[in-house]
Amino acid sequence: MATGRFAPSPTGPLHVGNLRTAVLAWLFARSARSRFLLRIDDLDRVASREEHVRSHLADLRALGVDWDGEIVRQSDRFDRYEAAVARLDADGLLYPCYCTRREVQAAVAAPHGPAPEGAYPGTCRGLSVADRTERERVGRRAAWRVRAGGERVEVIDRLHGPFEGVIDDFVVRRADGAPAYQVAVVVDDHDQGVGEVVRGDDLLDTTPRQVWLARRLDLTVPAYAHVPLVLGPDGQRLAKRHGAVTLADLRMQGVDPPAVLGVMAASLGLVPAGTAVATASDLVDGFDPDRLPRAAWRFVPGHLA
Repeated sequence: MATGRFAPSPTGPLHVGNLRTAVLAWLFARSARSRFLLRIDDLDRVASREEHVRSHLADLRALGVDWDGEIVRQSDRFDRYEAAVARLDADGLLYPCYCTRREVQAAVAAPHGPAPEGAYPGTCRGLSVADRTERERVGRRAAWRVRAGGERVEVIDRLHGPFEGVIDDFVVRRADGAPAYQVAVVVDDHDQGVGEVVRGDDLLDTTPRQVWLARRLDLTVPAYAHVPLVLGPDGQRLAKRHGAVTLADLRMQGVDPPAVLGVMAASLGLVPAGTAVATASDLVDGFDPDRLPRAAWRFVPGHLA
C-alpha cells in the first residue's frame, strides 16, 4: 500500500482541473486502502495567501476528499531544504548562476549541441572568481544550480510507461534565497513516506530531475502516475479566463459540488454522463487506475449551468 498525497500551492483558488487531479490522487490511495496526505506547497511566501488555503480545504471537503494526519506546510520546513542544498554543496555539485530569466530563455533558444531542447546550457558553470565578483559588484544575485552532467534518467510512469529525461543543470536555490520546488518536493515526499505521486502530466517532463535529485540525496524515489490535464473550451490549459472554473464560481451559477464531481467522474469513465455524485467515496468501489483515459479532457463551464 503506497501512501498518496495532494500538494496544492495557495497562490490562487483551485479550479476544476486542480480538483479533478486531487480526486484522482485520493482515489488512487483510497482504492488501495492507503493513507492520503495533504501538503500545502507555500514555498512562494509572497504570493501564497491564507484565504486560498482555507478555500482549498473547503473545496476538498465539499467533494468528499479527506486526508490523514496533520497538514504539512512547506513554509515550516525550510531547514530541511537547506540541509539538502548543503549536502549537494558539500558534494561539490553546486555553482552560482547569475543569469536572468530572459538571459536563460535566450540561451536555451540558441543551438547548443546535444543537450535537449530547453536545457540550461551551462552559461555560468565555468565562471572564474573574477567573473563572479564582477557580477556581484553590479548587483546581480546568484541562484544555485546543480551540476548534473547531462545524465539520462528513466522514469516508469504508471500511465505513460517508460519516460527518459536528460538532466540539465537545474536550480536548487533561487536568487531570492528560497529553495527550489525540485528540492522541496523530493525532501517532503521522502520525509512523509509518500509511495506514489499522482499529479498532472504537465509535470512529467520534470520528474527525471526529481528522481536524479532524490538519488543524489539518498532519498526514497516514489512511484509516479501523471494524469491527463483539464483544458478549457479553446484547448488551452484550464484557467480563470475560461469563466466559471472554481466551485465558488459554479455555485453562483447554481451548480452544486455533487454535479461538478459527477461531471469529473464521467470524464474519467467512472459514472454515466449526467450522474450527480454525492461524495468521492462513492467512486472508490471499482476504481481501476489502469482503465483511466490517457487524453486531456475539455471542460466547458457553460454546459453545467
